[in-house]
Amino acid sequence: MSAPPDLPDVVNRAFDVSRRAGYVSFCRNETGRLLAALAATREGTMAEFGTGCGVGTAWLRSGVRNDKARILTAELEPRLAAAASEIFEDDPLVDVLEADWSTLMDKGPFSLLFLDSGDPAAVRVDKLADLVEPGGIVVLDDFVPCEMWPPITGGRVDTLREEWLTDERFTAVEVMVAPDASALIATRR
Repeated sequence: MSAPPDLPDVVNRAFDVSRRAGYVSFCRNETGRLLAALAATREGTMAEFGTGCGVGTAWLRSGVRNDKARILTAELEPRLAAAASEIFEDDPLVDVLEADWSTLMDKGPFSLLFLDSGDPAAVRVDKLADLVEPGGIVVLDDFVPCEMWPPITGGRVDTLREEWLTDERFTAVEVMVAPDASALIATRR
């Protein structure tokens, strides 16, 4: 373990809200600590597309160091958006929207953008590149580590991972956050 086992208060609140909502699909602590570290370097607008009950957003918020940053997050499912809103109801730096993540596309450019790789068509590099400011960071999670090139997942070339790692608009790296999980970090040139 590379960090203390204690979690930030806002993350504990998010886990409590997720449990009460019966929602168990959320950002891993390893990815969360990475998000907090990256958020600590950012000012401007950060965003999470598909917040669920707000655990990833809570990790981002735990890293924010001043009031020069704000976080926008969108969740389409009304029950989950309401749960996430509960976590941040008194936080002027976080806005939870009950909406499809595409509603955030006109709210950029973003200094940091966090999203799940679960729907590859939605998170293609060409679809998102212009949403990130120069020097801005994109974090895509929920990858299975791969030690070969081209990256293979489920017996096929992982074209999403390949696109992000080779796009000339970004400097990108895959980072293992646990033995069974990795994330892509891409910085806009």
